[in-house]
Amino acid sequence: MRRLIAQLARFGVVGAVGFVVDTAVFNLLRFTVLDPADVHSGPFWAKVISTTVAIFVNWMGNRYWTFRDQRRAVATREGVEFVVVSLGGMVIALATLGVSHYVLGYTSAFADNVANIVGLGLGTIFRFWLYKVWVYHPERTAAPVAEPVASEVAQ
Repeated sequence: MRRLIAQLARFGVVGAVGFVVDTAVFNLLRFTVLDPADVHSGPFWAKVISTTVAIFVNWMGNRYWTFRDQRRAVATREGVEFVVVSLGGMVIALATLGVSHYVLGYTSAFADNVANIVGLGLGTIFRFWLYKVWVYHPERTAAPVAEPVASEVAQ
C-alpha cells in the first residue's frame, strides 16, 4: 500500500507539471493564434496541441520517475502504448470541452478553462488506471538482461 501511495504521489506531481504545461499552452494558443473570434474551432485545436505537448512531458516524467521500476528496456513499444492511452485521455478532455463549448454554448475563456480542467481530471483517472494495468504493468516489463558469466564468454 505504501508503494501505491508513493506511486500515486509521483503520478500526481508529474500530472501537475503536465497540467501546467497543458493549461499554459492551451491559453497561449486560445488567446493568440487560435482565438475563437478568428478561428471558430480555435479552442478545439488549442486543446489538441496543448495535450500533445503535455503527453510528451508526462511520458518523460512517468517513464523516468513514476514508473521507473516498471519501465521497459525498449522505449518504443512503451511510448506507443503511452501515446495510445494518452490519446484516450485527450478524447475525454476534448469531449468535455466540445460539450461545454459547442453543445451548451459556454464559449467564454472561463468556461473553456473549467471544461478543460474537468476533462483533464476525468482523463487523468482513465490514464492512471490504464498506465497501471497495461503500459507499466509489472508482468509486461522486460526482465533485465543478464550479464554473461565468464565461462560463457570464454566458450
